[in-house]
Amino acid sequence: MTALKTNSKLADKLCKVLGKEAVLDSIEDIYAYTHDNNCEQVKEESQIIVVLPSTIEEVQKIVKLCYENEVPIVARGAGTNHVGGCVAKQGGVIIHFSRMNKILEVSRENLNMKVQAGVTVGEIQKVAQQYGLFYPPDPSNLKVSTIGGALALSSGGPRGLKYGTAKDYVLNLKVVLADGELITTGSDCPKNVVGYNLTQLFVGSEGTLGIIVEATLKLIPKPQKSKILLAYFDSIEAATRAVNKILESGITPSVVDLLDKFTLKTIEEFIPTGLKTEKESMLFIEVDGSAKDVENQEKFIIELLNNADIQQIENIEQEEAFWTARRASFGATSRLKGNVITEDVVVPRTKIPALVEGIKKINEKYSLTACIMGHAGDGNIHPNYALNFEDKDEMTRFYKAKDELFELALSLGGTVSGEHGVGSEKAQYLEQAIGKRAYSISKQIKYIFDAKNIMNPQKLFIVK
Repeated sequence: MTALKTNSKLADKLCKVLGKEAVLDSIEDIYAYTHDNNCEQVKEESQIIVVLPSTIEEVQKIVKLCYENEVPIVARGAGTNHVGGCVAKQGGVIIHFSRMNKILEVSRENLNMKVQAGVTVGEIQKVAQQYGLFYPPDPSNLKVSTIGGALALSSGGPRGLKYGTAKDYVLNLKVVLADGELITTGSDCPKNVVGYNLTQLFVGSEGTLGIIVEATLKLIPKPQKSKILLAYFDSIEAATRAVNKILESGITPSVVDLLDKFTLKTIEEFIPTGLKTEKESMLFIEVDGSAKDVENQEKFIIELLNNADIQQIENIEQEEAFWTARRASFGATSRLKGNVITEDVVVPRTKIPALVEGIKKINEKYSLTACIMGHAGDGNIHPNYALNFEDKDEMTRFYKAKDELFELALSLGGTVSGEHGVGSEKAQYLEQAIGKRAYSISKQIKYIFDAKNIMNPQKLFIVK
């Protein structure tokens, strides 16, 4: 990417605002910011500057400069997005929040936490637990995933079935708009029905309407105990029926994740933990609550799933090892061919077998390798594709397969993303997914907040 350039005049202006140490404009410094977990990168001729603000006021000054000069702005956290959401497709200024990583306040009495956008989800969970509290949203990359990005994408995770996702744990936001003005979207109170729900408008907007710089998060009391069960089955259909059986019984586990046979084998070879790789599928089940509740739920599920091969976890060390293995699916898949792209579709839970079978047929048609897993409790399935980005023929086949994957999800009454967002990779499918009228309204909302189209342009939908 030797043709990558920078806007020297704008860089000089930004240096005056932030200081030279907070402005990155050399090819060596900015290269790492040209892509995310997806294989897409910025165009070689793009002009890019990366800035590292420390305060909200600095963010406002950056945005005002970009607004006056009509320069695109992309907010970036850890860059773990899977759909090109934090790639500066048209160049511009990338605002990196690594220096705005403070937890500002924790209130045990009010059950909330105030944080800057660059704090990681893992740190939020850790600090909440120190107060006897719990922040349930649990993306697999929580150790690096930042709250600003998690909210911008309305991210989910394994605990979405019982506890909901990131959108359900945000009370209030501070957002910098396209012209540099700062607004507060709601209230720190747990109940608030005053005016439009601007907080939820910005959650999931992927930085296209404004930049989240601070958030007040809802916390809940920490469950006294949790326990993992691994249930193995001879088919995907049997595993799906087991999920329905559990939920219909009145028990709602905190986690019910599905892993197919190839995923089990791939993870076990990467991190040996004793997974039963001869089985066709596995449900990774977690129950939580009081110690007595957990004991009763575990016993009930074992009796309920009497046709499954149940693997019980004996101690906390084992539990942590299996959680590590579960979260390692992305890394395990990457070892197969060097690169991996994680796709994200969601269907009604009863359609999971049809979705998985359809994915396998698509993969066979295009000679692709994928580990199939996901959050079976809410129908959110992730095919992790092992790829070689240098193999142009394979990548061409992958993009054709991806088109068919999304068509399949929509045909089953689902949609093209459950938690990874739309970004640039899925923008072409948005109108089909939400309908023509809703798509038109979405574009009007974008124009109201960002008439110059500088806020993460070409994400969610294409604005010409």
